[in-house]
Amino acid sequence: MARYYIASCVFTTRYPALSKAVADYVAARGDLSIVRCCVPNYKTEFFTEKLTEPYRAWWSALRQSAEFAPGDTVYSLCHNCTAILEEWKPGVNTRSLWELIDGDPEFALPDFGGRELFVQDCWRMRDHRAEQDAVRSLLSKMHVTVRELDDAFERTEFCGNSLYREAPPRNAKLAPVRFGEQAKGKFLPHSAEEQKALMQAYCERFGKTPVVAYCHYCVEGLLLGGANAFHLAELLFDPAACNR
Repeated sequence: MARYYIASCVFTTRYPALSKAVADYVAARGDLSIVRCCVPNYKTEFFTEKLTEPYRAWWSALRQSAEFAPGDTVYSLCHNCTAILEEWKPGVNTRSLWELIDGDPEFALPDFGGRELFVQDCWRMRDHRAEQDAVRSLLSKMHVTVRELDDAFERTEFCGNSLYREAPPRNAKLAPVRFGEQAKGKFLPHSAEEQKALMQAYCERFGKTPVVAYCHYCVEGLLLGGANAFHLAELLFDPAACNR
């Protein structure tokens, strides 16, 4: 039974330095193989060409994907990858990166000295309580004062502006429950102006309090809406960048 970490194509193109820092941590553990994506040969050149050196060379050297088999354990920070594997590869054990780090006593966690942050949960993984709990456990260990939304945990319907544009066709094909049956009324096309207006209205709930999310689509929408938003990976691997 193999163990893998999926580095995520989309996350890497948006946060190349951060993605490499995470991958370096995973590689140093020595107990997981790192791959780029959950699906073999998915838009490989498209994502690679978005990267500049030295990240393009590093990314190109990684194995593109793997033949995930029942009994394998796969860690990821990409909710698309997790959702797809759960339906496409039944028997594979999916876990979040946050669960891996939360269970690692050797990980040097930064101290945010009681800084107050809202936590934004993600619709794509709203029924994954182990991931949600690991996120909050890490924030607590980093001495973050967590503020919860009324529609947190399984009640969230948020995934940034990604729910207001068409999803890649492969998502519903490989995960028809998550991205088909459970996505009624979502992934409907909206103009860029409409998406921004929807995100601005949503982000009014945060006021001036910063917000942390653990999904790159959620962070994209929060930033579009004007929130002072961070990805959880930034707090863990680049805490100095969170001083804003």
